[in-house]
Amino acid sequence: MSGRKKILIVDDEQINLEFFDLMLSKLGFIVERAENGAEALEKVKHFYPDLIILDNIMPKISGWEVTKTLKKDPAFREIPIIMFSALDDVKDKVEGFNLGVDDYITKPYNFSEVLARIRAVLRNRELLGQIVVRDVRLNLAEEFSRSMKREMEDFIKSMDNLDAVIAQFSQSEGGSEGGIDRSTLSRLLDAVREKSAEVRKQIAGLDARIERTIAEWEGMKQNEIGLTVLEKQIRNSLNEE
Repeated sequence: MSGRKKILIVDDEQINLEFFDLMLSKLGFIVERAENGAEALEKVKHFYPDLIILDNIMPKISGWEVTKTLKKDPAFREIPIIMFSALDDVKDKVEGFNLGVDDYITKPYNFSEVLARIRAVLRNRELLGQIVVRDVRLNLAEEFSRSMKREMEDFIKSMDNLDAVIAQFSQSEGGSEGGIDRSTLSRLLDAVREKSAEVRKQIAGLDARIERTIAEWEGMKQNEIGLTVLEKQIRNSLNEE
């Protein structure tokens, strides 16, 4: 994982806040604390953490309500959340995952396990981010290739027009044209034809390479796993650990 990751700890118990602040700070994380859901929602706007460790059972605004609010906001919905709760109920865990929680840990917890899950969630999110970037780059490259293909088609049309002009010169009558005798004009036309044929050969090679690239991209797209499916698979694997 690149860079120091920022973690927001949200818990109404001061001892838990101090414990996680101390332990995670020692491990190199940048830690911010919030004592309730309302404070957490405010701090997310300014701190924008890489991960939120969120207690579920809190007064006024529960962890579920905080999660619902964040997941509805496009600016914050991608921030991963690890939910803590004293409730060891399957329905509660399912509810949390349905809301978009990345992992769910029941109290009392072992810090080593919590740390492993923190690193796993951050690693998976970083992987998803890389896939998104790759997908964007692929789309940009594909669009660039298609744009080049369209431009090449226009260029070929221009070459066709040039050939048509050359043909008109070849068929023109008269001994000279603008002071140039027919022999000289013929040599000039031959040179233009030769250059035109060379350019067309280069265009054909480039066009073939573009066609192969587009075909390869199409094949890659068919074999790619969608981001939504991949994210679901990762969450399921974390839930099964």
